[in-house]
Amino acid sequence: MSEVRFYHLTRTSLGQALPQMLEKTLERGQRAVIRAGSEERVEALAASLWTYNDRSFLPHGTLKDGRAERQPIWLTTGEGAPNGAEVLFLTDGSSTEGVADYGLCAVLFDGSDDEALAAARGQWTTLKDAGHAVTYWQQDDTGRWSQKA
Repeated sequence: MSEVRFYHLTRTSLGQALPQMLEKTLERGQRAVIRAGSEERVEALAASLWTYNDRSFLPHGTLKDGRAERQPIWLTTGEGAPNGAEVLFLTDGSSTEGVADYGLCAVLFDGSDDEALAAARGQWTTLKDAGHAVTYWQQDDTGRWSQKA
């Protein structure tokens, strides 16, 4: 079974939190897949990964870029890990299918969005019932992550 971490965004946006998590993933020598809710969101996230920091960038690609096997970070709306990723990031309430194919799954959701909260609760129940090791992380007043469950 996979480790699944739920990240409740309360102080920063997905666009601010995700690059930091991806940096840590790459530092560990792992590859990642980011599953978004729409093609528009995939393209917006891809653009933000080029510009989130003026001193660095996160190497990544999308279906439009091709060559998935060469991309350390793959952004998609679909299933699978064509880049051989060990880590799955779910955004926008994306599907939880295939979680068992990854060592780690991070579910990121906006704490100010009632629909996102409800979707995350549903995912928590589904994944916990499936036997995955689930934990819940919330941002504190300074934006740092604190494990709550």
